[in-house]
Amino acid sequence: WRIIILFHSAIAFCIPPYLLYYSINPFSSGILQRNKIMMRQALNNILIRRQQTARRLLSVGGVSLGQKSANSASRNVALLTGLAVAATATASYKHHQHDSILCQAIQSVNNLMPTKEPKTGILFPHFCTGLTYVGCGVRVKYGFVKVYAVGTYVDPIAVAAVKKQSDAEIEKALLDPMYPRTIRIVMNRSLSIDKYMAAIVEAIEPRMGGVDLDKLKEFKDMNPPGDLIEGSEMTMTIRGDTMLYRNCAGSVGAIHSEVFCKALCDTYYGKDPVSPSHKEDVIKGIKKLP
Repeated sequence: WRIIILFHSAIAFCIPPYLLYYSINPFSSGILQRNKIMMRQALNNILIRRQQTARRLLSVGGVSLGQKSANSASRNVALLTGLAVAATATASYKHHQHDSILCQAIQSVNNLMPTKEPKTGILFPHFCTGLTYVGCGVRVKYGFVKVYAVGTYVDPIAVAAVKKQSDAEIEKALLDPMYPRTIRIVMNRSLSIDKYMAAIVEAIEPRMGGVDLDKLKEFKDMNPPGDLIEGSEMTMTIRGDTMLYRNCAGSVGAIHSEVFCKALCDTYYGKDPVSPSHKEDVIKGIKKLP
């Protein structure tokens, strides 16, 4: 096959026959090295001529392929050049496809990077308790004190039916504890556990309608004594009538009450949420889910 390739190359590009002979003659070891160098130079010249021909063909739109006056050698050069251009285009297309896949992979990796809450700089990972991040915000007290950052994680499959609907429909789904979600809270400043719990109970209790108020004490008792420091983290995972709570020490407890879970959902996603920026970002995030 090597002889055939060299033969056709010699015909197409007029390689001197003696170079062809000495390049394939196993008995010409005395001058083989010199002829290898000459052969390499000849092939380099062929490559240069092919590139020049390709530029000429491209400059005239490739009409040389159809000219009857072109001689046989020119037709061979044009044909081989056309094949080379086609191969280059195919390789370029494959390279473009590779770049596209690579860009998609990079974008996927970027999508998994933590999200920074803009006002506190607190990071929220892409996943928490097996659910997917959709948005975050900040809890502000007295109009300027940034108490904690709060983020929401949802099940993309569970919200698939509502993510293309209006804001009102998404809000309605967020108020329904049957849609699983995790509320992740990260303290932006030190605060006593009593003040922290008092603020949450103050927001939840009016929304419970006087029912299952004993669950509020259960909720308080789930927290260890002491103060919360900057960076302390708590999570509340709501699934139906159950709220799983992981306190700042990592201990996990559960509260079973549909009333309590609905009140907690209303606290963060209702008409008067404790963090409007959080609610707004969560609705936007759900709409962006793939």
